[in-house]
Amino acid sequence: MSPVPCSAVRRLICFLPAFALTLNVAPVSGQSLPDKTLPSAAFMETLHAEFERGEYRPQVPSESRWLDGGRRYTILEPSPAHKGSVDLVAYETATGARSILVSAASLIPAGQSTPLRIDGYQWSADGTQLLVFTNAQKVWRLRTRGDYWVFRLADKSLTQIGAAAPATSLMFAKFSPDGHSVGYVSGNNIYVESLADHQVRQLTHDGSTEIINGTTDWVTEEELGLRDAFRWSPDSAAIAYWQFDQSGVGEYTLINDTEAAYPTLFRYRYPQPGGTNAAVRVGVVSAQGGATQWIHVPGDPRNNYIPRMDWIGDSDEIVLESLNRLQNTNHVLIANARSGETRLLFEDKDPAWVDLIEQFDWLSGGGRKTDLLWTSERDGWRHAWLVSRATGEARCITNFEADMIAPVLLDEAHGYFYFTASPGDPIRAYLYRSRLDGTGTPERVTPQNEAGSHVYNASPNGEWAIHEYSSAAHPPSYELVRLGTHATVRTMIDNDALIAKENALDPEPIEFTETAVPDGVALSTFIVKPPHFDPTKKYPMLVNVYSEPASTMVHDAWRFTFDKAVAREGYVVVAFDNQGTPAPRGRAWRRAIYQQIGILNAREQSQAITAFEQTHAYIDSTRVGMWGHSGGGSATLNEMFQYPGQVQAAVASSPVPDEALYDSIYQERYMGLPSTDEKGYHDGSPINHAEGLTGHLLIIHGSGDDNVHFQGTERLVNRLIALGKTFDFMDYPNRTHALSEGAGTTVHVNALRLRYLEEYVPPGPR
Repeated sequence: MSPVPCSAVRRLICFLPAFALTLNVAPVSGQSLPDKTLPSAAFMETLHAEFERGEYRPQVPSESRWLDGGRRYTILEPSPAHKGSVDLVAYETATGARSILVSAASLIPAGQSTPLRIDGYQWSADGTQLLVFTNAQKVWRLRTRGDYWVFRLADKSLTQIGAAAPATSLMFAKFSPDGHSVGYVSGNNIYVESLADHQVRQLTHDGSTEIINGTTDWVTEEELGLRDAFRWSPDSAAIAYWQFDQSGVGEYTLINDTEAAYPTLFRYRYPQPGGTNAAVRVGVVSAQGGATQWIHVPGDPRNNYIPRMDWIGDSDEIVLESLNRLQNTNHVLIANARSGETRLLFEDKDPAWVDLIEQFDWLSGGGRKTDLLWTSERDGWRHAWLVSRATGEARCITNFEADMIAPVLLDEAHGYFYFTASPGDPIRAYLYRSRLDGTGTPERVTPQNEAGSHVYNASPNGEWAIHEYSSAAHPPSYELVRLGTHATVRTMIDNDALIAKENALDPEPIEFTETAVPDGVALSTFIVKPPHFDPTKKYPMLVNVYSEPASTMVHDAWRFTFDKAVAREGYVVVAFDNQGTPAPRGRAWRRAIYQQIGILNAREQSQAITAFEQTHAYIDSTRVGMWGHSGGGSATLNEMFQYPGQVQAAVASSPVPDEALYDSIYQERYMGLPSTDEKGYHDGSPINHAEGLTGHLLIIHGSGDDNVHFQGTERLVNRLIALGKTFDFMDYPNRTHALSEGAGTTVHVNALRLRYLEEYVPPGPR
């Protein structure tokens, strides 16, 4: 076998001065590339302004909380007395009267001179004590580990919780409902600390790297959104918690080559499709300590998930979801907390996969929880249902041919369920409400003249909401509204200054349309054109792609500046949402991608590019580029490999070249098991189509990616080398999936993407 020329792979070495990116590369195939200073200084200035100085980031209300059911709300505001610190301020909801509840000065520990940094906070049920989370440290994706302090409003005392534990080791601390204790996790064990005498009781004793109590393993956190994994009983007498046993789960090793003179290793458990999962169970332990009563959940604990669990309200029973490994059957179980016995309340099934609810909400007729709010697509739409606790029967309360996007409030006092939806308009979201008795059709609450995307934080008493509104032309604004009428009470933040700043980028207004493809569907599409756009000329097109079930790209909301800055370089930037993306278009749209990731989405993205070129005469089909990250990186590879020649240059960052190497929960949810869908895994994996590469391809990956491992990209690199393909490759040492760690990284990554596309897809009209 003849050796592959060393020029078959170029490792890109990038140097980033203040406003320019100079890329020096080795010769390719005997040709030398000219030195270039790209992208433009204006583009680089925009990146620095966005990522380093935050000049394009909208202001948002900071850590707001409702008090007294909604009579007041609290917010963090800069402290005039202590620069860089905050005061915790309360507002009377009806009048706007302001008062400082906890000043920054009150949060200065004894012997120190600066206030605690508030990374999070919560109130005791009676509002007399504040639990402050500080010194937050990152655990995988979020900062969920740190220190906790309790501040008493009555005597202004400030006391650290878990003071004897290692620094910044506490997780998910929370008051008991009676306010007498705080529970927390440290070292994978659960502890309770009395606030009267600060005596600490250790409730679990088997926590280790293998046994996890009160928090979760890697894959559950990433794919099921569960991190805080213990719950106080309503009477404060017990704690229900998850336990994960990781023994037998495949161990992955990350190699850090740069932190020390010799490489260091980090190992953690990461289950791959068809492999061994952690065994999960739920138990109840007395807050005074003692043996755990384990809940009797049917089935193999290694081949079922318990994604949600909580007390029902009377401290006698627990409700939980038991999800099978294929994630197409979800059993809602009610468990006796003392005996551990369970009974089936409700079953939700789908031929593809079922979605999960975020929390258990109940109607409480006569003081007892009577009906569970449930979300299901069993009738072809994502609807809200009320499930009777007595009979298990479900009745739909959102009776219209449209999807509920997200629940907002179960308002039993007024007889309404509030939620967001957008019938017939999948790129927007509005507030709707329906009657709890299921009669009538849902009514829109958001005013008709506010086209765009709306998010609501409703008060528990159903009277008020903090309303966030944005559109492609309107930066996020925040106001207090009366929930039922949507009448504005006061503006909190308007962000109007961003409009002029964004307009200085001088793009054309973002356009929304639909692109019909031969699959028989129309894909939501956004278009960003360059300044001074001339429709009589030909422009290069850059496609920003994701295309998998985790996210949509096309929505009428305020967008990050990057697309506009790229367009200003002389490009038409577009994105298409194919079938399988989580748009509110009905179950059939979303489930079409089942066992088709890398197949259906690749086909429809290719069809959309062709259709867009045919219907938009200003597109130069000889200058088309694409970029995508994560699932979008995989889609980019599939476009280049399966549909050669359609795209001239592409950048794939942190892709999944081989679906069999990604985590079990995500991949099995959408593709099934490798043992039963070997062909689907093969056909959807870009690595198996690499022989089709003909254009210019840059692959980017962080070597410290704990989510989508560097391993897959390395295997793809080896295959491309074996095929004799010329391509480009950039690794970011020790960066995670976010490609954001380290000074200058985010600017560098985004500049590199555009610099590469500009090199092979020249910008500007012709």
